[in-house]
Amino acid sequence: MSESAERFPLFPLGMVLLPEEVVPLHIFEERYQTMIGLCLEEETEFGVVWTGEDGLRDVGCAAEVAQLIERMEDGRMNILVRGTRPFRLTRRIEDMPYPAGDVEWLEQEDERDEDAAAGARRAYADLVEQVTDSRPSEGDLGALDAYGMAATIAFDLSDKQELLELRSEDDRMARLAELCATAMKRLARSQEASERASSNGKVHH
Repeated sequence: MSESAERFPLFPLGMVLLPEEVVPLHIFEERYQTMIGLCLEEETEFGVVWTGEDGLRDVGCAAEVAQLIERMEDGRMNILVRGTRPFRLTRRIEDMPYPAGDVEWLEQEDERDEDAAAGARRAYADLVEQVTDSRPSEGDLGALDAYGMAATIAFDLSDKQELLELRSEDDRMARLAELCATAMKRLARSQEASERASSNGKVHH
């Protein structure tokens, strides 16, 4: 049976956080100042949940405060947070000074398809090399899982949410390979259009 947590602090945001991803947050609303203050004091996690046009998603990612960068006199904070583990929101709690809910921690499937992982790492390395002119080493690639690779790429929010919701690492690796391949094609088209525009001032569709 999956483990759960009751009255878990929640931070609805217009972003998707993945496990292992590190992002900066500016905390300015009083309710979230209270929430993050308690998390810092008690060294506990809170949950980041994507809220968009379709409303609040059921699956989010727990986060820990990796660094308190600045705490201002009026209570505002600049922090770095790190994604830790995915969860499913089972019930929203309305009687606390900040958003909260009961959550169920999502278990991971243990099976590993080495071919799928190798294909995803190649596709990821190709994309990184295309963007940065530097290819990750085999050692660096071998230390990354699907979340670790996806956390470094600015994928669409819907794609990141899909990866967050997939329970199988094999499925995440396969999907990551597809996303990297699609990004490579977009880059190639963009570069081709840029070259054409610089050569004759016209772009042919």
